[in-house]
Amino acid sequence: DVGSIPGLVRKIPWRRKWQSTPVFLLGKSHGQRSLADYSAWGHEELDTAEHTHRKDIPKIGFWVERTPVHEAAQRGETRQLQQLIESGACVNQVTVDSITPLHAASLQGQVQCVQLLLAAGAQVDARNIDGSTPLCDACASGSVECVKLLLSYGAKVNPPLYTASPLHEACMSGSSECVRLLIDVGANLEAHDCHFGTPLHVACAREHLDCVKVLLNAGANVNAAKLHETALHHAAKVKNVDLIEMLIQFGGNIYARDNRGRKPSDYTWASSAPARCLEHYEKTPLSLSQLCRVSLRRAAGVRGLEKIARLDIPPRLIDFLSYN
Repeated sequence: DVGSIPGLVRKIPWRRKWQSTPVFLLGKSHGQRSLADYSAWGHEELDTAEHTHRKDIPKIGFWVERTPVHEAAQRGETRQLQQLIESGACVNQVTVDSITPLHAASLQGQVQCVQLLLAAGAQVDARNIDGSTPLCDACASGSVECVKLLLSYGAKVNPPLYTASPLHEACMSGSSECVRLLIDVGANLEAHDCHFGTPLHVACAREHLDCVKVLLNAGANVNAAKLHETALHHAAKVKNVDLIEMLIQFGGNIYARDNRGRKPSDYTWASSAPARCLEHYEKTPLSLSQLCRVSLRRAAGVRGLEKIARLDIPPRLIDFLSYN
């Protein structure tokens, strides 16, 4: 019962546009018309029953009021931001849902504002109400420069989160450069989000093939499961033949069954290109050389490409093991 939990604030998963989290009032029905000033769609609330009680509600506002520092940081107004900082404005001021100016600047990829805020003492690993850090937001924006800057100030690449990690966010945005950068500094390839699974699940669900290949080449587990659902299930659901081929070549299990007992092929239309692709591999397993490649890459583990490149074997074999 939502109304029985004091001070509950409901999380909206993957809230990546500037949009504050609604604050739920105690003892209300929490339907579409149960919020203090606005509905969940941002329209003014006209429920007379709500207005009857409104005089007893503290004036905190429903959509969060941002400070001038938040506004300048989000819009990239560096001169205005510099003036505010010099006049003593707090760079760590948080809104009701714990958004800091650094979150705002990072989400918009405002590199100069991020630099100003960090130099002025902004907390590099501040958490918002979702638990996300500015690095998560920079990855969501796909800004490689913001990511580099935050990392140079000590941002944690693997913050202890129960939701999406920075690597998840980079895969969601489709920035393979951000993905590669995070992996280079030690991002956890198997970080698990309770909604979306591993970064590989996210990249496949969004059909970001470049990100998928970077993850697989770095040693991501191609058969990692979320409720028994693998990346190959996602590829079949989005009907992407190139993605299906890539996952199978890296050892994806075409016979894996999800929590509904379905194989990837069960999510394709009969006679469609994805269905024919999966049917082909069910009838024609990988060759011995392909299976050897999968086994060797699995043994090489994380950053296997670096290890393979140092092997004393012909360049042609190195290319084959590197999927070139």
